[in-house]
Amino acid sequence: MPQYAILIYEKELPGGVADIPPEVMEANISAGEKIAALGATVVNEQGLEPVSTARTIHKGGMVTDGPFLETKEVLAGFFVVEAEDLDTAIAVGKLLPIMDGAVEVRPVLGV
Repeated sequence: MPQYAILIYEKELPGGVADIPPEVMEANISAGEKIAALGATVVNEQGLEPVSTARTIHKGGMVTDGPFLETKEVLAGFFVVEAEDLDTAIAVGKLLPIMDGAVEVRPVLGV
């Protein structure tokens, strides 16, 4: 079954996870059952630490502080799901609450 990355972009909150509204946190936690109801399977899911902990390695090996792209929204976390097709993966992405950012759905390169 094909895999899709579900990338979650949001504005970084000053208090991190502690500042996520309870209704948003509950919607994220309850998404697992809804994803299974769509026939998709979560292969991996990860939240990411604040962008201040990121380091970027450039061509030639230079390392700089912070993320590669400077934007208002940051990559806050990601899922990898196995789903029947892109439409199902998009339906999975729509289950996630969006505060100020967006959710990107991208097929994982098959090998």
